Amino acid sequence: MNDFKLWYSRPALSWSQGLPIGNGRIGAVVMAAPQREVWSMNEVTYWSGQVESVPGHAEGKARLADMRQHFFGGDYTAGDRLAKQYLQPQKQNFGTHLGLCEVIVNFTGQGEQPLKGESFKRELDLNDALLQTTYLADSHWLKREMFASHADDVVSSRVWSGTPGGVSFTLELQGHRESFVSARVDEATLEFRGQATEDVHSNGTCGVWSQGRVKIVAAGGSIRCEAGQLVVSGADEAWIYFSVSTDYRSKSKDWAVESERRLELALAKGYVALRADHLEDYHRHYDKVNINLGRSAQAALPTDERIRLLGQGQNDDPQLFALFLQYGRYLMIAGSREDSPLPLNLQGIWNDGEACRMGWSCDYHLDINTQMNYYPAEITNLGESHLPLMRYIEGLSRAGKTTAQDFYGCEGWVAHVFSNVWGFTVPGWDTSWGLNVTGGLWLATHMIEHYSYSQDRVFLEQQAYPVLREAAAFFLDYMTVHPQYGWLVTGPSNSPENHFFPDGRNNSAQQLSMGTTLDQVLVRELFEFCLKAAVLLDKDTPLQHQLKEAIAQLPPLQIGKQGQLQEWLEDYEEAQPEHRHLSHMFALYPGSQVTPDRTPELSAAARVTLENRMVQDELEDVEFTAALFGLDFARLHDGEKAYHHIAHLISGLCFDNLLTYSKSGIAGAETNIFVIDGNFGGTAAIAEMLLQSHEGEIHLLPALPKAWPTGSVAGLRTKGNAEVDLEWENGQLITATIRAFSSGSVTIHYGNHKMSLVMEAGGIYHINRQLQVREAFSTGVSFR
Repeated sequence: MNDFKLWYSRPALSWSQGLPIGNGRIGAVVMAAPQREVWSMNEVTYWSGQVESVPGHAEGKARLADMRQHFFGGDYTAGDRLAKQYLQPQKQNFGTHLGLCEVIVNFTGQGEQPLKGESFKRELDLNDALLQTTYLADSHWLKREMFASHADDVVSSRVWSGTPGGVSFTLELQGHRESFVSARVDEATLEFRGQATEDVHSNGTCGVWSQGRVKIVAAGGSIRCEAGQLVVSGADEAWIYFSVSTDYRSKSKDWAVESERRLELALAKGYVALRADHLEDYHRHYDKVNINLGRSAQAALPTDERIRLLGQGQNDDPQLFALFLQYGRYLMIAGSREDSPLPLNLQGIWNDGEACRMGWSCDYHLDINTQMNYYPAEITNLGESHLPLMRYIEGLSRAGKTTAQDFYGCEGWVAHVFSNVWGFTVPGWDTSWGLNVTGGLWLATHMIEHYSYSQDRVFLEQQAYPVLREAAAFFLDYMTVHPQYGWLVTGPSNSPENHFFPDGRNNSAQQLSMGTTLDQVLVRELFEFCLKAAVLLDKDTPLQHQLKEAIAQLPPLQIGKQGQLQEWLEDYEEAQPEHRHLSHMFALYPGSQVTPDRTPELSAAARVTLENRMVQDELEDVEFTAALFGLDFARLHDGEKAYHHIAHLISGLCFDNLLTYSKSGIAGAETNIFVIDGNFGGTAAIAEMLLQSHEGEIHLLPALPKAWPTGSVAGLRTKGNAEVDLEWENGQLITATIRAFSSGSVTIHYGNHKMSLVMEAGGIYHINRQLQVREAFSTGVSFR
């Protein structure tokens, strides 16, 4: 049995039951039913809005000093008033990602009569990235297959029957905007064009233009265009091809013919060759990781039934967690490829039409969501998928230089709580949530992560260090010395979307303060990395001295009166202890400033923070919070609690198609809204339960739950550029294999055992449960 299929015996009646495919640029959610398929089509650059200047009014550092004087003096209301006056811009044409169109296919029987079905099955095979539907109708079967080809940048579908002449259907296009038009090119081809416009996040007139084509080829039977539809009658087999291009950032007027060109190339190649090249391209990435967490009878059930049974407390389905991990990797490959024009947004490269029509916007949230999208990229061996984010960060750093100067009078670059595809880096239009001064820095730490795993010197020197050096220049210029503590602090800033009581509940809640814990953790991460990189690259000696002095002045992590890890510089009382954000826990994950081995007291405080959140009756139960609980407890080496939260994520915060959602009523959500970060956060959590790494450390099975007593995983990656395979039985490690791609010293941890290992590039190290190296072999060459 193929353990890595999502399959269903019921039709998909809504978007939340449809199955996603993608090639890193074009995405589709396919709602398959016996007599009908609806393809909800997306393209990653199809955005409303436009490039525009958002002027700042901070008048240099003088106004910043005025604000800080109030905050240092305890007058938060006056400080907040000045921040709103000088650091709160007006909303303009920010824009949002929008859905492209729908392809609607209606299947008919012989003589174009309605089909009368007997059995139905639809499935998404993660092993091959193929979507397949089988339908027994009128005593013969009808099969459909579909994939999104990255190799050829088209979406292709095949329809065939067990009966000659048994394929008949109509195909039409429907758009979501008034500008959308579809027209006949010939008897087998439709062309469409439309503009991404809306009036919630922009003025209704600005946005990206798209143009694309749909082409049908048939064997036998006939094709005709009638009343705007393509009609296939009595074919033995038919193939559908979809292509689209946009004018996003295009410098050429030829953008509109790109979709036609791609379609012609695909037609010349043919479905069989397109499929073969798709499989070869996809397997190059997907096959890097294999996982087995154990089998049970529930593995033979449809996916929606397995989800429901897990929600009812039937935990005997370990391979559902393995499926969830591989589904997350599949979504990463489908949504973010090395050459993708943009990284994954709030909904990946897909769009349910919900987030973009309300106050949220389907954008790049920089206070957890975009970051979480890429949490599993490195550990699950998909480092190439991380690269679109690296390019996006570079663009953000260029745009953020103007913001640093206009709003703060500072050198370097800065970005805040969210961004778009137009270079938006200024604060959001309400300081309560918009004045997150380290949002861009948080995103930029992914450059640190990518280097830590890959050890790519060229990437460090040409991309990561230049961007991070300029971020360090901003914070060195922007930060100030706390008059009471002598610490170097940020501010005014917020701890993302959370608020506090400065002097107990007798006062009004506040959001802005000086030196939030998240800011300080991120700045320490930045300064320490830049110092190491500058030394390694033998660059910027004066900057090295500045960084050393600044690091010595940064505040320490603090433990509050409840035994918790403090979220703010002062031990304020939380105004909303049930809040969904856990931003200050960055120090535990994805950072390494808090670990059970090196900082046991801070680890205990982090646990208190998590448990205080968990016991709140009104806990804001959303997808990214469940994933964060799983990740943080995994880092605390608590496999049972990590398992509990990921089980809840899968069974309580996933649609039938296993895509995660944010609950209605939380953060202004008007309905259960698809947000993809839960898929990626949950994927990362499962991987972290099996393998963790910090600089110079590898932890084997650090948070293995009782529910996965026997299993194996192969191909997970560690910092320091190594790859690890693990096998375990009855909850105990049997063997580990480490393949080193770079030389270096590392400490291996398993339970209470640890050992030091000096690895050389090309070395293969087999280790038993006592952490004895049973065999070491060096190829003398890199594996990759």
